[in-house]
Amino acid sequence: MAKTIYVLNGPNLNLLGLRQPEIYGHATLKDVETLCRETAKPHGYDIEFRQSNREGELVDWIQEAYFKKAAGIVINPAGYTTTSIAVLDAILGTKMTVVEIHISNIHQRDEFRHHSFVSKGAKGVICGFGVAGYAMAVNGLAELIKNAKD
Repeated sequence: MAKTIYVLNGPNLNLLGLRQPEIYGHATLKDVETLCRETAKPHGYDIEFRQSNREGELVDWIQEAYFKKAAGIVINPAGYTTTSIAVLDAILGTKMTVVEIHISNIHQRDEFRHHSFVSKGAKGVICGFGVAGYAMAVNGLAELIKNAKD
């Protein structure tokens, strides 16, 4: 059984806690990493936690997760949500089990944020719960993986 979940974070999430705290809150990306690790542990999963401001690096990591036979991926594509066919193609091409997460409710924000290319390849989407959504995403992914085996 694959024992690793990749948690991938897109552009500007390295500024979490500093950038627009009125939208994204005060938690840092390190806080999110700790939350993901604590949430995954009871399910028996390790977390490979990464952040990049570069689209190609996210694509490389999706493919890496596939080749390393990771259990699945939680991804916050951030600014690439609305623009990246490359990230979508990587998800579709690898057929990884993916849960998409957004800290804010993208449907209450600017019109251009309402459409996600990534959602087409995701098994589930969580948005609007702040960083607590990451725990929901890890739990949801673990449930999807478990149900796929049954």
